[in-house]
Amino acid sequence: MADDDRTPPPNGYKTWGEFCASDPTNLICVNVDSNYEYKPSLAANSLFAALLGLSMLGFIVTYAVTRRGTAFTVAFVLGTLTEVIGYAGRIISHGNVWDQNGFLIQIICLTIAPAFLAAGIYLCLRRIVYVFGAENSRISPAMYTRFFIPCDVISLVLQAAGGALASIADNDQRDLLNAGNNIMIAGLSFQVFTLLVFIVVSVDFGLNVMRRHRKLGEASLDQSEMAVRLRGAWTFRAVLAALALATIAIFWRSVFRVAELSGGWDGPLMGREDLFIGFEGVMIVVACFALNVFHPSVFARDIMAPGFGNLTKTGAKPGHQKVESYDRAYLSPGSSDTEALPMGNVATQAPAGYASSHRA
Repeated sequence: MADDDRTPPPNGYKTWGEFCASDPTNLICVNVDSNYEYKPSLAANSLFAALLGLSMLGFIVTYAVTRRGTAFTVAFVLGTLTEVIGYAGRIISHGNVWDQNGFLIQIICLTIAPAFLAAGIYLCLRRIVYVFGAENSRISPAMYTRFFIPCDVISLVLQAAGGALASIADNDQRDLLNAGNNIMIAGLSFQVFTLLVFIVVSVDFGLNVMRRHRKLGEASLDQSEMAVRLRGAWTFRAVLAALALATIAIFWRSVFRVAELSGGWDGPLMGREDLFIGFEGVMIVVACFALNVFHPSVFARDIMAPGFGNLTKTGAKPGHQKVESYDRAYLSPGSSDTEALPMGNVATQAPAGYASSHRA
């Protein structure tokens, strides 16, 4: 029963929800509206917290061993850590569905966490483009991160602000609650849009690579020794598949959360924990474990090296790239000169001693 259709709560409490938060075992609280339409499952939420904690540990250990993919690791550690904290909030809510702290923790953390994971995936595309050849991309490889990362930040800020606003609202503050909900929907919708653009751009790049390869053959691809080796390795293709799977999983989850929140806090999807488990928890676990198993720093370690892909077109002639730092692991010690080289022939036209003494 709602706060406006029964006798006033005991002295010292503004609402029955506040009373039940302090005394959740009181029998009268059985009929008192809570923050949820159901009692969060202890087993399911504990399992997700454990799995995502294990995933976070996996990313940390992988970085400690490889020392590659710093930004990627930071993004996924932040994402999985935020997920674990969010599920800890749901575990708290299992014991007390009226507790505002548990609800606030889960609504904010589980809403924003996938934005960190998406950022980690966005960081990989620029590096993948260089493996196939930057000339196969319709835009400069650097533009991928310059566009998608700021978009991800915008969606993150909107989701966090909306979650915070909705969480601090009391049950009788419907206007404030709805305002927070609408801001969260805006942030999630923008995330869905960004992910959709990312998928379209990635597919377009892949199709462009295949089209140019059919027309020009191997000349359409980067012919450096490293790039040729990576493209021929099943491990690199496994990383591409893992990134694709993770992207689709996060996209699916985000679409579900938009639909869930669009129905309002009392909407039909809000009362379906089974759908929340399947489309929120399972999708995020799939995304994280796919990249734990086929971690780019292990299965495509060259592209995750510091400085890989730092190419600029400043001062280069059409059809050429000026190489400022292709991969610091490949640069001659103490070398400060750059040379305009045709794309696809970086390794074969490098200065003497460059390729032989600095291969990974």
